[in-house]
Amino acid sequence: MSKPSVLIVEDEPDIADLIRFHCEREGMDARAVGTGKVAIELVKREVPDLMILDLMLPDVGGIEVCRRVKQWPESREMPVVMVTAKGEETDIVAGLEIGADDYVVKPFSPRVLMARVRAVLRRRAELQETTLDNRLERLEGKLVIDPDRHVVAANGSPVDLTVTEFGILNHLAQRPGFVRTRDQIIAAVHGRNVVLSSRTIDVHVTALRKKLENLAWCVETVRGVGYRFAEAPTAAE
Repeated sequence: MSKPSVLIVEDEPDIADLIRFHCEREGMDARAVGTGKVAIELVKREVPDLMILDLMLPDVGGIEVCRRVKQWPESREMPVVMVTAKGEETDIVAGLEIGADDYVVKPFSPRVLMARVRAVLRRRAELQETTLDNRLERLEGKLVIDPDRHVVAANGSPVDLTVTEFGILNHLAQRPGFVRTRDQIIAAVHGRNVVLSSRTIDVHVTALRKKLENLAWCVETVRGVGYRFAEAPTAAE
């Protein structure tokens, strides 16, 4: 099995070296660059298995880098873990909404960062290895979820989802009508050892609903509890 390739986009050499050291210790093939422009050019030539992306870069900011690579068919499914300073909640939300799969706040523990990276890579590998027997058809065939190809179709049209958005939808659709708490969703998508805020899941759900368009009602909020997959719209819809 080949080593997972990780592109580290970080303009502070000490931090870049620290991240690369821990990635390599985890058996990953890591490369670090210091600017957004170089990162974009590298992804154009060869898409890595995962990108660790600092938001504060000297040229093209991390949000813009994420936006661009998520627009290309070749790299839109590439997981992105953002690294950001404290107090940048607006940037975090913006990054998650345009396709980032997770974020780590500076100053960070290398162990925490590696746990997040492993969780995202593990989830992606599980999606790629799932057999066609798990293909789901919901809402009388209007929504099709194919874990083997990481494909979702709504009303016959493909829907481009991030790894995390796909994981949330697939997890909820496995048992329609059953309520899942945010913690249960995080555990199912990222693993039980990953700690995320409920705000993170809410942002991903908001982005997922936008992409599902007129089927957005199927991801139903259960106030004070979490979310469930609905088989029919509520009266309010």
